[in-house]
Amino acid sequence: MPSLKPPRLVVGSPLQLLLLVCSFALAGYAGVRLLAGDWFRVALWFVGAALIHDLVLLPLYSAVDRVFIGAAGRHRRRVGYVRVPAVLSGLLLLVWFPLISGRAAGRYESATSLSVDGFLARWLLITAVLFGGSALLLVLRLRRATKEWPPVVH
Repeated sequence: MPSLKPPRLVVGSPLQLLLLVCSFALAGYAGVRLLAGDWFRVALWFVGAALIHDLVLLPLYSAVDRVFIGAAGRHRRRVGYVRVPAVLSGLLLLVWFPLISGRAAGRYESATSLSVDGFLARWLLITAVLFGGSALLLVLRLRRATKEWPPVVH
């Protein structure tokens, strides 16, 4: 019969503990500063964002990823070359959507006195660079893999 020992508590190094305490202190300070204004709307936004992500977005992009992997067939190892730039581009779009779409142009311009005209072009350029870099990396790795194959004897 196996003995039922309580799990051993693993504690990191003193530097790790210090960094953990500092990060909690910084997060607590940021939370206090953030909630000092309209705390109800901030808390509602956080709860709403978590619910929308967990109940809508996560199943949606998981289903899209499953379909994409299923469609890749025998080329599943190459899916990452599309998945990574797509996720990064989508994340940038999600974060900067109000400025990319121009919906927050008035507030942004009044707060910063800058125009939102370049956000769409910059996001498209970043997306093109991400996909282009990923395609270049795929081509380089495929070339290296074909050079390592032994020559075919006829």
